[in-house]
Amino acid sequence: MDDDTRRARWEQRTELPLAVASLAFLACYAVRVLAPGLRDPLQDLAFAVLLASWVLFAVNFAVMWRLSGQGLGYIRRHPLDAVVVILPLLRPLRVVKVYEAVQRRHGKPRLALHARVIAYSGLATVLLGFAGALAVYQQERGAPDASMKSFGDAVWWACATLTTVGYGDITPVTPLGRVIAVGMMVIGLALLGAVTGTFASWLLQVFAREDDERPPGG
Repeated sequence: MDDDTRRARWEQRTELPLAVASLAFLACYAVRVLAPGLRDPLQDLAFAVLLASWVLFAVNFAVMWRLSGQGLGYIRRHPLDAVVVILPLLRPLRVVKVYEAVQRRHGKPRLALHARVIAYSGLATVLLGFAGALAVYQQERGAPDASMKSFGDAVWWACATLTTVGYGDITPVTPLGRVIAVGMMVIGLALLGAVTGTFASWLLQVFAREDDERPPGG
């Protein structure tokens, strides 16, 4: 059995466990941030799940890298898999990749290219917005002069940041909170650009199709 076959089988077998690990990570991270008053056993369980998800992603990345035989080229071709090992908050994006694989499992994806880009961008925005709100709220709560008083404030800030609106009524004041904010600004610009460009391309195709179907002289 060659490396490509082994890699394909490994990826197929780990799709669902990694998706479950992504959602479990997000849920347990939310518990750690939003319910710090829970009894120690529950907090310890949430931390154990977070650690287990990191180990699972690290092992998966190491195995896929080894089976690829591409050396550093594998990292360039699979940046998301590499980044989620380093930045845990991006692990929920694995759900987007699994959704893509499910769509392709039976051949041609059910959604057209433009609809897929918009759907994936929307899903990524929701996942990153929630994870980013948790991360910033964890850093900002209790900080001196913090304008982010509740998780609701954090969600509002995340929505304004990802959509590039930036009202400025709520802003991070801690160094790490600002670093997270910069990352979300960049991601928001990228997602907004992808959706806007895809929608514009779809409109151009629709208008071009209508012009082709219009009778001469019409």
